[in-house]
Amino acid sequence: MRFDVITLFPASFDALSVSKIWQTAQATGKLELHTHQLRDFSTNKHNTVDEPPYGGGPGMLISVEPLVLALESIPRQKRSKVLMLSPQGKAFTQDRAQMWTQSLDQLILVCGRYEGVDERFIEGWVDECISIGDYVLSGGELAAMVVMETLSRLIPGVIGDPTSVTTDSIQSGGLKYPQYTRPSEYRGQKVPEVLLSGDHQKIEKWRQKQAHFRTLQNRPDLLKEPDILPPQLRGQEE
Repeated sequence: MRFDVITLFPASFDALSVSKIWQTAQATGKLELHTHQLRDFSTNKHNTVDEPPYGGGPGMLISVEPLVLALESIPRQKRSKVLMLSPQGKAFTQDRAQMWTQSLDQLILVCGRYEGVDERFIEGWVDECISIGDYVLSGGELAAMVVMETLSRLIPGVIGDPTSVTTDSIQSGGLKYPQYTRPSEYRGQKVPEVLLSGDHQKIEKWRQKQAHFRTLQNRPDLLKEPDILPPQLRGQEE
């Protein structure tokens, strides 16, 4: 997967380099990251890329021309998609990330700033607007990193143990069960006895039941039938 990011703050994406998983994926050629400084495509002597909106209103908008010129400078893969990070976009989900990982070779992410971008760029050059949540950020950089981090974990070979991906919260269809490690007791808090039993069948049933209850409590919207506990999990020890 190749990621191209159009941004006013390319240095923001240096944060991804601290991840050992990301470093390894780049070193082995499983993913590429290219940032493109939007100001490099300004067409005025001051290197500005924003203008006040027609009709008045607060703030400034990013102009259409530097966005188009930046986009046209990027080498395009055969299976590519242009995304605009925006609170007005469709919700970004694990299912969407899975679909893109399987169907795309390149994702071009456009990071807005100020009050937004000229709508003509969205209508003429953007394939899809995406939102990572119902809140507003100052720009699209953090949202772009969220999208890239999510997709990178789904690229085959990026995560050493592929089962750790399939059992993740959300990816598995619900939230993950609680987990514990040594010591078995800490300041009066004990690890559930079933996890120390060595009975893998009981452990698996306990994990399934705990995952269901945790999802029911925190994210019932993820369950198709939130009030119904699967028959195979009824009566299992807590």
